Amino acid sequence: MFDRLQAVEDRYERLNELLSDPEIVNDPKKLREYSKEQSDIQETVEVYREYKVAKEQFQDAKAMLEEKLDADMREMVKEEISELEEQIENLETRLKILLVPKDPNDDKNVIMEIRGAAGGDEAALFAGDLYRMYSRFAESQGWKVEVMEASTTGVGGYKEIIFMINGAGAYSKMKFENGAHRVQRVPETESGGRIHTSTATVACLPEAEEVEIELHDKDIRFDAFASSGAGGQSVNTTMSAVRLTHIPTGIVVSIQDEKSQHKNKDKAMKVLRARVYDKFQQEAQAEYDSVRKSAVGTGDRSERIRTYNFPQNRVTDHRIGLTIQKLDQILQGKMDEIIDALIMEDQSSRLEAASNE
Repeated sequence: MFDRLQAVEDRYERLNELLSDPEIVNDPKKLREYSKEQSDIQETVEVYREYKVAKEQFQDAKAMLEEKLDADMREMVKEEISELEEQIENLETRLKILLVPKDPNDDKNVIMEIRGAAGGDEAALFAGDLYRMYSRFAESQGWKVEVMEASTTGVGGYKEIIFMINGAGAYSKMKFENGAHRVQRVPETESGGRIHTSTATVACLPEAEEVEIELHDKDIRFDAFASSGAGGQSVNTTMSAVRLTHIPTGIVVSIQDEKSQHKNKDKAMKVLRARVYDKFQQEAQAEYDSVRKSAVGTGDRSERIRTYNFPQNRVTDHRIGLTIQKLDQILQGKMDEIIDALIMEDQSSRLEAASNE
């Protein structure tokens, strides 16, 4: 492990030299490439350097015990050694996690799709609750939310809503939301006070860059039509709504959120690229399904991952057995406790898999 860490630190120093080279500075592509590589390994290098300092202090403290010390000084040195041992152990754990290969999509923006599933109007209302929860969480992270397409219901919910979250590391935190979310509550229309169970599904796709997934014009069928809203009324009479069909995969994207056909087409291409990339990625990773669908399970979107119980103000994530009695706060976007627990479980799973290889 320490040979690998030293190699990472050596590479970091080499990148510092390259980023000061005028030839690199004047080459935007290489400058961006090297800057990203340096950023990706910076935390590992910083923790490794902290570890080396702690080890040196530990060795110095151990050497002091060989000297003639009075009782008070000896006790102080022993206490320092104990603290340094704990610090070194914690740093070693962090370094092991940092050396585990990262998900290459972690730094990307996210396209999220929420759909009301079982439960009719109540499912659509719940889809709206989930959208607002994610929007508030994104806002707390300093991310930007952009609605790309929304199909509303008469009661104020969403049959479907597609939106993009732009922000550093958005996918790394949102990727665990893939799956079926279940709500248990008494609907406002229920006079008998009975608890109903409804579900909504969430798909979280990393935004795919053009260089990662090339879509050829010949493989895409483009259709334009007049957009319409809830109840079938015409939103506008121009052919601004667009439908893109990726012929090789059969994936279809319809967008009518904007009044401009050009803007709708741009949004539809982003969604289409993300869906095609996700499909190809899942197929390529099929042989590693046992790893992808581990304790956290980010792959299977039919999997029921979480229950939101209103009468008990409770949220339960079934993948890691986490129950929190803070439903009201979580729906306000205070999701850190859940997301941090999922990330920790994922890191533990990756670390275990890496140590078994």
